[in-house]
Amino acid sequence: MMATLQADDTGDGPIILFDAACVLCSANARFVLERDRDAVFRLASMQGEVGQRLYRRSGMDPNDPVSMLVVEGNRVRRDSDAVLSIYERLGFPWTLAAIFRIVPAALRDPVYRWIARNRYRVFGKRETCWIAPPEYRDRIL
Repeated sequence: MMATLQADDTGDGPIILFDAACVLCSANARFVLERDRDAVFRLASMQGEVGQRLYRRSGMDPNDPVSMLVVEGNRVRRDSDAVLSIYERLGFPWTLAAIFRIVPAALRDPVYRWIARNRYRVFGKRETCWIAPPEYRDRIL
């Protein structure tokens, strides 16, 4: 699902908004940073000022998010569309994730939402938010 933001101050490529307290989410953030050879993505945690502002602008409560978001300009991708949009831009072999687009979002999104709702119980929650390694800090907002 994609939404539209009104005022854009995001510039410079897509921003992945994620939960830095979630073990799965922070592992995915690190995975993306390590494989994003062209440094396309920037990341913002929902716990940080930029992340909270972007969550609110997209109509979501950053204290109770129902989805990871990918914000690019005035476009917002969420749920399985956000995940696929990330992997499609990481280059081969990750672009092969696009095959999942043959599955309608109406079927993909409930699976994504179940994982999102149960992320702490299934994957765990960090005591402190994940902090990117020094070599990636310039891509963290």
